[in-house]
Formats: sequence, structure tokens, C-alpha cells
Amino acid sequence: MEANKEAVHAYFDSDAVVDHYARAAERVGLWESEEKIFQRLFKPKDSLLELGCGAGRIAFGMHELGYRNLLGMDFARNMVRRARHMAEVLEYSIPFRVGDATDLEFEDAVFDGAIFGFNGLMQIPKATQRLQALREIFRVLRPGAWFVFTTHDRERSPDVAFWKAEQQRWINDAPPKGLHEFGDRLEPKAAGVHFMHVPTIAEMEAKLRAVGFHIEAHLMRSELANESKQVREFSDDCRIWVVQRPA
Repeated sequence: MEANKEAVHAYFDSDAVVDHYARAAERVGLWESEEKIFQRLFKPKDSLLELGCGAGRIAFGMHELGYRNLLGMDFARNMVRRARHMAEVLEYSIPFRVGDATDLEFEDAVFDGAIFGFNGLMQIPKATQRLQALREIFRVLRPGAWFVFTTHDRERSPDVAFWKAEQQRWINDAPPKGLHEFGDRLEPKAAGVHFMHVPTIAEMEAKLRAVGFHIEAHLMRSELANESKQVREFSDDCRIWVVQRPA
């Protein structure tokens, strides 16, 4: 498999992966860390864009907290279909639409905040495309607006031996087939091969500053909250980033 947009799209549009994310929307809900940060940064009336919304886990949790002006977007059409169906069942008035984070179909400075949860930004192949997504998010945020997203952290990874071996492969000019940058990883899952880019703090900071974001804070999820067993079984620890388009 090559880490490209088509392969990633096929993975997230598959029935098994959609079912996995739908179960998370039903049973896991918002992480405690997410709830803390979102309620601190966003007002209930804010116009919010959630990218990589999946089957609606974050959107439904935000709705239950009183947020009524949120738009969920995902590039996987089947994810959006499932999110719409679940919203209809729950009688939650949340709009969901198909869209590409690297080419947002919105005017400049229209959102009061943005969220890219569960490491979604890092599942965009190629550094140039992730940088383009950051530029697009920056563009559609109003000055002073907050953007919250998560990544894994290569320097805090439990897979230290794996990354040491990977580093030697890249140094020896023998990177794994189909990958583009050091930090890329293709991992076999029951539903198919899953792509993720795992950055360092310095790498993310450089990209954010290149786009123009002010970095307010970043910390590991486990440093912010003692998440439930359900959350920890659903997702690994990750780094939460809070950045702002300067006023």
C-alpha cells in the first residue's frame, strides 16, 4: 500500500471502520480532556467547524453540552452518512457534510473556532498536504479564534524500539515502501492498513508557526485528565494542541 489520499479514503469509507467510529459515538462520547478544553475555549453560540468528524462522536458530545452552531465535516462519505443517520435517530439538529480539509469550501474568517479530533490531521498523507490543511483552517478562522487538534508524539511513543529501527532505515536510504517522510507509519488493522504520521513537538511547532498560528499550549491527554477505561481502550494517549489565529 502507498500512503496516499485515495488509500486513506478507502480505509475510512469502509464499513468496518465506519462501524468502529459509530460505536465510539454511541459508547465513548467526548473525552474528559476534550470537554475541559472545549468548554474553556468555545462559547455555546460560537460558529464551530469540526473536521474529520467521523460518525459524530465529538459533534454529539458538543451538542449535549449546549453547542448549537457546529458543522461536522469528513472526507469519507460513508462516515457522513452514518453521522447524519445517528443525528436523526437522536433528534440532534447537527449538519454534517462531505469535505476536504485541504480545500475548504468556505469564505475567509467565517468560523469562531475549529476542531480536528482524534489525530485526524495526522492521517493526511504528505507533509505538504498537512501544511495545506493548516493553511485552510487558518484562512477560515476569524482573527482571535481557537483551533484544537491532537497528534501522537514520536518522542513520547511507547514504541521506542520501532522508531529507532525506522530511523536507521531512513538514514540508510531504505525507507519503507509507500511512505513519504520519517514519522509516517502504515499499520495493519482488522479493517485494513491504517496510515498515521507521528510527529515530534518541534516538527509541529515549525509547521504551525509557518502558517501563522500562535501556539497557546500543548500537553499530553494523560496530563490533563484521567480518562475512563472506555476512552483508553478506544484510543492511545495523544498530545492535545491549542493554537490561535492571532487577532
